[in-house]
Amino acid sequence: MAQYELLLPKMGESVAEATVIKWIKQPGDKVELDDTILEIATDKVDSEVPSPVAGTLVRHLYREDEVVQVGSIIAIIDTEDIDEPTEVPFVNQIKEEDILELNAPAITEDLPTAQDSLESESSHRFYSPLVKNIANQENISLPELEGLKGTGADGRLTKDDLLSYISNKPSKDSPKPLVSEPTITANKPAYSVSGGDEVIEMDRMRRFIADHMVMSASTAPHVTSFVEADVTNLVLWRERVKVSFEKREGEKITFTPIFIEAVTKAIKDFPMINVSVNGTQIIKKRDINIGMAAALPSGNLIVPVIKNADQLNLVGLTKSVNDLAGRARNSKLKPDETQNGTFTLTNVGSFGNVMGTPIINQPQVAILAVGAIKKKPAVLETEFGDVIAIRHMMFLSLSYDHRVVDGALGGSFVRRVADYLENWDINREI
Repeated sequence: MAQYELLLPKMGESVAEATVIKWIKQPGDKVELDDTILEIATDKVDSEVPSPVAGTLVRHLYREDEVVQVGSIIAIIDTEDIDEPTEVPFVNQIKEEDILELNAPAITEDLPTAQDSLESESSHRFYSPLVKNIANQENISLPELEGLKGTGADGRLTKDDLLSYISNKPSKDSPKPLVSEPTITANKPAYSVSGGDEVIEMDRMRRFIADHMVMSASTAPHVTSFVEADVTNLVLWRERVKVSFEKREGEKITFTPIFIEAVTKAIKDFPMINVSVNGTQIIKKRDINIGMAAALPSGNLIVPVIKNADQLNLVGLTKSVNDLAGRARNSKLKPDETQNGTFTLTNVGSFGNVMGTPIINQPQVAILAVGAIKKKPAVLETEFGDVIAIRHMMFLSLSYDHRVVDGALGGSFVRRVADYLENWDINREI
């Protein structure tokens, strides 16, 4: 039999590593082509790694909960399907006690980024891009990082190690207590005095969401502007076309792709809303990649991204929205499908809410929340004078980073989105 080296596949330009969640196949198991070998997780999404060959799984090279670099060998499969055996320079002669040596991540040179100030300092210890970004944001120097104990493979410093250090790090301005307080052990289980409370440990995704939200709130001064829009023409148009659209395209048309189309048009009118911040630099994005916040059955939140949304027509946007939303609910998203968003839309109206004040999805500078569409009495101006009529109304709320987006820009942008929705052509063909 030939031995095949299963590599951790490339999962997108911005994804450099993943964590092994669960091995589906164990050593000795038969493997068919495209069988799932293991489940992995990046910072934002879980994925499955299929086998490109058939054979028998021989060995795992990483344990569960260990971090793996893209391109690393993660398993060995015996197969008869390969005429020329793949050369395995170290696996064929490996001893059981040497497995940990294989688990050590390769020391690779990361591509420098504008955010990565640690790159200017040399270190023999590997730090993931996420750890470096957090360290830069918290002004943690390389010598300070070098002194931290890591719980990852071979003492590697993980994101959780760094966040734990930051949360327990005393502030420079904090006065020392006059009376020493009893030490609280971080791993001590929580309990309730009454015994009636339930303690629920956050899952991995919820911990990441929590860290990301706290980081965003501490990074960007949030301001929110509100606009109420009359979307009666839009609602009536959708009611007219939805049945024929579904018969023709095999897809249901929801309001989300319509909102995304309006957002992309407004971004073209106000391109400085489609930026990110790096220190004192404003990075104006060329592409318009719209993230759409989606609630998962677990209660967690994920944001799949429609790349180059401005280049899609309404049919293309509808297909993309339905595809990403469906695969998000079934945990089938690819890691790269949650990366590189430049603006985010969240539909709080799907929960019956009329408005919200969302937190910016860093490193973006703005996020739009659309509320529930409600029938309300409204004053209309006609050639015969003002009248009161029942109209379909909704609120739009834009949270933006006041470091680079002033009220004039933020308010004008959300107003322009509302204008596109209010001025919808009720006779539009699709």
